[in-house]
Amino acid sequence: MTAATTLRVARPTDQLAEVVRFYEIGLGFERLASFDDHDGFDGVMLGVPGASYHLEFTTTRRHRAGRAPTQDHLLVFYLPDDRDWQHAVNRMIAAGYEPVASFNPYWSHAGRTLGVRFMKKKAPAAPLG
Repeated sequence: MTAATTLRVARPTDQLAEVVRFYEIGLGFERLASFDDHDGFDGVMLGVPGASYHLEFTTTRRHRAGRAPTQDHLLVFYLPDDRDWQHAVNRMIAAGYEPVASFNPYWSHAGRTLGVRFMKKKAPAAPLG
C-alpha cells in the first residue's frame, strides 16, 4: 500500500439515521458524502476530512441487512492520549451511548465498549506479527 491508499469500511444497516447519529454526534465524525436512491441504495460516508480511511453505511428497501454477526463484532479506535480518550468516552456518554459489557474480557481491560459495539482503546495498537 502507499500513502495515497484509502481504506473504506462499508457496512449495510437497517437503521441508517441512527448509525449516522452515532458517528456524527457520538464520535464527532463528519459527513464526507452521501447519496440517495443510487440503484435502490441510500448511503452516507463518515470520517475525518483528510484521513486515509472513512466509513460507508448503506441501506436499501430491497432486503434487510440484519444485525452484526456476533457479539465480538467491534470497530476499534486507538486513542493513546489519556485526555483525548476520556474526552471521547465522555462525548459518547453525553450523546446517550452507555458502556456495554464486552463479549471478550480483553476489551474490558483495555478500554471501554460503548453503544452498539464500539471500542475506544487507551493503549496504542499492538504490533502485528
